[in-house]
Amino acid sequence: MRSVKFLVAAGAASMLSSMASAADMAIMPPPAYAPSPVVEDFGGWYLRGDIGFSNQRVDRLNNALDSTLTSSNQHLSFNTAGIFGLGVGYKVNNWFRADVTGEYRGNSQFFGTDAITYAGGVGTDTYHATKNEWVVLANAYVDLGTWWCMTPFIGAGVGGARVSINNFTDQGIALNGGAGPTLGSLAFGDNVSKWNLAWALHAGVGYKVTPNFTVELAYRYLDMGDGLTGDLRAFDGTNGINNPMTFKNITSHDLKLGVRWDLSSPPVYAPPLMRKG
Repeated sequence: MRSVKFLVAAGAASMLSSMASAADMAIMPPPAYAPSPVVEDFGGWYLRGDIGFSNQRVDRLNNALDSTLTSSNQHLSFNTAGIFGLGVGYKVNNWFRADVTGEYRGNSQFFGTDAITYAGGVGTDTYHATKNEWVVLANAYVDLGTWWCMTPFIGAGVGGARVSINNFTDQGIALNGGAGPTLGSLAFGDNVSKWNLAWALHAGVGYKVTPNFTVELAYRYLDMGDGLTGDLRAFDGTNGINNPMTFKNITSHDLKLGVRWDLSSPPVYAPPLMRKG
């Protein structure tokens, strides 16, 4: 009996000693986590391509050396033409990017009429021509934030436009004093291409299909300067004066569908490491 009591007392003493030792142990801190990296704005090079169509205007036709060929009573219009462009750009951050673009603007048919009053009578002129351009622009854009993968933007550009006026004809009908014989005339202008200062304003929205591929729908106002024909000459080749026809202030309201390919992959951040005790 004495032995049993001794064993019970020894077990109790051992348990109390273990509990005291556990109480004296330092409390271990929880596992440490590495801080998450700060996500910076992603920038990089991109390529772009655009197609679209134009809605063009010209203020008036002038013939500075023979004012009897034009009047202020003109009706002028262009047909819609296709737009095909390529470019390369750099995205600085999520708010700003810039690119350089080159584009070909296809042939647009030009039609115009003019009612002219001159000494001794009145007359009408009917104009026909075709026009096309090469346009090079340096553009800058501000992206206005992204919602549901859609990013609206605005921008501006400046550069040059090579305006080509081809196959210009001026068919005139003159009534001498309203009582005399009706006279007809036909004049031609040689094909001429000239470079002008061009500038543009942009607005649109981009949709990010994947991290590296964006589709955008954009509107652009484009000012391409003046167009010019060769000297006007009669059907028999007569050309008495230096009298080219000037297309004053050619502008266009363009609608474009574009795509952008980012050449640099956005940074990938690994999850924070866990340190186990």
